Amino acid sequence: MTIDVRAQALAWRAAARPAVVVEVTRSRGSVPREAGTRMLVAADQVLGSIGGGHLELKAIASARRLLAGNAEPTEQHYALGPALGQCCGGAVTLHLWPLDHAQPTDWPLPLPRFHLQLYGAGHVGRAIVHLLSDLPCRVQWIDERDDEFPQSASAPHIERLCVEPVEAEVALAPAGSCFLVLTHSHALDLAITEAILQRGDFAYLGLIGSATKRARFLHRFEARGIAPELLARITCPIGVPGIVGKEPEVIALGVVAQLLQVSSAAPDAAT
Repeated sequence: MTIDVRAQALAWRAAARPAVVVEVTRSRGSVPREAGTRMLVAADQVLGSIGGGHLELKAIASARRLLAGNAEPTEQHYALGPALGQCCGGAVTLHLWPLDHAQPTDWPLPLPRFHLQLYGAGHVGRAIVHLLSDLPCRVQWIDERDDEFPQSASAPHIERLCVEPVEAEVALAPAGSCFLVLTHSHALDLAITEAILQRGDFAYLGLIGSATKRARFLHRFEARGIAPELLARITCPIGVPGIVGKEPEVIALGVVAQLLQVSSAAPDAAT
């Protein structure tokens, strides 16, 4: 599970819980985590990570000395190879200070890796949403059947939409969005997929189904005059190639990995 350190810091401050913020303020070369990464250290708990290994163990020990009153707020510089025996080879600077001196409201929210419109609240849709609940992304989860959504609430970055006709939502997605089409109806899948193809500005278009379904859909789209270069961008079957299994959870793992691949390859992706 990915920890929202900013939200946890706000909660701990509100509860007046003693803790230390450990932040990577500078980095050079190959390092486990980039500048701006934060971790919270309490006497009995650690939330978040600055990369693990010997570096993190030393940072936690330093933070707990600060908590115990045996040290002052400090900035620490580490060359990961010579000083800590880590193979990364880079260098990092850490800043440690009490949480009650920090301003978590000023910390930037993590940038979403992608914007996704996910059509279908069946078993596969639920499994995908479960995995995306802990990732920094923006998701519109769309189905015309309100009773198909689980009773438990979704994460704040996942918006449920019960609308009809569902394909009308395609036009409202930001440019460069990702789309997953996995409804209960082939006719509905066809309508939604055609609306996405007509836009043409998608980063990813995943359509659940077999190679046979892909061939049938392509034949229909060709007859409607959709350009071959757009049709070639349909991902069907969905998911990272080579992962075998039809269980919803297995499909979901492959699909989320594929979304991360697409977002990581985008021109403005973080390096």
